[in-house]
Amino acid sequence: MNKLFVNARIIDPATDYDSLGSLLVTDGKIAAYGETLETPDDAETIDCGGKILCPGFVDMRAHAVDPVAAPAGGITTVILQPDQKTMIETDAVVERIRRRAEDGGSSRVYPMGAATQGMDGTQIAEIGQMQQSGAVGFTDCRKAVASAQVMRRLLEYAGYFDALIVQYPEEPSLAGHGVAHEGEIATRLGLVGIPAAAEAIQIERDARLAEITISRIHFSMISSAEGIEAVRAAKKRGAKVTCSTAPHYLVLNDNAMEGYRTFAKVMPPLRAESDRLALVAGVADGTIDTLVSDHDPRSADVKRLPFAQAAHGIIGFETLLPLALAPVHAGKVDLTTVLRALTIAPAALLGLEGGTLKTGKAADIVIFDPDRPWRIDVEKLHSGAKNTPFDTLPVQGKVWQTIVGGETQFAGDF
Repeated sequence: MNKLFVNARIIDPATDYDSLGSLLVTDGKIAAYGETLETPDDAETIDCGGKILCPGFVDMRAHAVDPVAAPAGGITTVILQPDQKTMIETDAVVERIRRRAEDGGSSRVYPMGAATQGMDGTQIAEIGQMQQSGAVGFTDCRKAVASAQVMRRLLEYAGYFDALIVQYPEEPSLAGHGVAHEGEIATRLGLVGIPAAAEAIQIERDARLAEITISRIHFSMISSAEGIEAVRAAKKRGAKVTCSTAPHYLVLNDNAMEGYRTFAKVMPPLRAESDRLALVAGVADGTIDTLVSDHDPRSADVKRLPFAQAAHGIIGFETLLPLALAPVHAGKVDLTTVLRALTIAPAALLGLEGGTLKTGKAADIVIFDPDRPWRIDVEKLHSGAKNTPFDTLPVQGKVWQTIVGGETQFAGDF
């Protein structure tokens, strides 16, 4: 079976290829692409109308699979976090998730395993067994591994398997029971704050441990200027450090909490405008390696509560692309840089084959119009939950088609 995508602006961030042309898919794999291609007689031809065709997005951090919403957001690979009803902390659970994903589903799903048993930060989990069963990384998700000794042993153990340890960058004793960024807004609203220093201190400690052990560490959900500077300094020293953030930190600051808007309550918290600008600069200069959705569906019952009691989290699959493109449209970040952070960068970190248009690889592709204007409407989103602070926000950039293994998993209505 041949599919020929014509009249597309083809971008492969893995090779910096960017040109108008065609791409041929044969039996679910990328056969060829370029400015001119011979058309097989039996090929189904799809005219992309000048839209961008690039590798499907690899989302390194999602708390639910949401099989309709993920391809609607251009996501072809979902990395499921271990904080499920049945915690992902054994090889049996990893195998069950991988089998379920292979038996059906619209996007590829890979689990991250818990870094410590019960994610309680005291005993190292069996990361070797979980990795053999298909786990692509190890994290305690929303909890930092607080003990420096446990983290050192964890990094040493992970080094034997070249396993990726993902740390939530927030020093627990400093963060305490905070629910918002420690600043003017939190003070005025009477909310317990979390200082940005809690993020920087955790990064600085664990980057030093990564240097001692010569192991890889990835910091998830960077939210502050201090955190960015800590990562930047560690990279300059040669530490095997990478990091990610989510697009809502590039678009919103803590003003979004005004009026006790719990739909803007996330972990880590939205911070000051200076932090937002620093994060945008961090994406632009490559300090931030990957962008993630942090997709976390929550019911209205747990979000519409007093701010301190309300659950953290927002949905992010379908808003990932337009929010990530916001600094591109503002002239602050290069388009290829953003696409690299959504494709080849996370795939390479996790040891996955996706994130590229290389010939012979699976045809996991997204086609989108970067300039398409639309207004986010929660009632029209495909996600089962509607917890987003972006309802009614005008944005640019919309997915037209998402293809996984050569099969169309989402087709937009434009």
